[in-house]
Amino acid sequence: MSQHSTIQKDFYRESGQWLSQIQIWKKCFSPNLHFIYLFRITQKHPKNTFLGKFWRLILRHYQIKYGFQIYPETQIGEGLYLGHWGALVVNPKTKIGKNCNIAQGVTIAQANRGQNKGVPEIGNEVWIGPNAVIVGNIKIGNNVLIAPNAYVHTDIPSNAIVMGNPATFSLKENATSDYINNKID
Repeated sequence: MSQHSTIQKDFYRESGQWLSQIQIWKKCFSPNLHFIYLFRITQKHPKNTFLGKFWRLILRHYQIKYGFQIYPETQIGEGLYLGHWGALVVNPKTKIGKNCNIAQGVTIAQANRGQNKGVPEIGNEVWIGPNAVIVGNIKIGNNVLIAPNAYVHTDIPSNAIVMGNPATFSLKENATSDYINNKID
């Protein structure tokens, strides 16, 4: 079991250094890191408790301020990295693995009809480029690079590069090499 908290692991992705609580607070001047901090704090508290309601209210304020629509119910693994702030939408039923990068303008959404009705499940070490759209009951494997502006509505195997609208993929062993830095174990 790791001695580091989930928040420390998220912040490690940004700097490559294990930070103390005070160092983490100092980095919270960055909107993306500040949001991750509030998101993880909110996740620690049950929804129907006083602290749960309090932190959800604070998180909601910053969702609006920064443009991150990520809810505390969303299951996101350790080592989350939000590259830039603004205009990011993630369905609360989505599952995202660890060591994932999500850029600005990304939409991870539910399909309400058709054969892919449902929400995406995204594996570990996935890099999602700016303005990519991932929609429906699909599975994205591990070590996948989703190029900017890609529209993904079908399953993607592990070790792949995804691009285009509609998305196509090609297999590549180290698809996210040099894209996902400071990975945590």
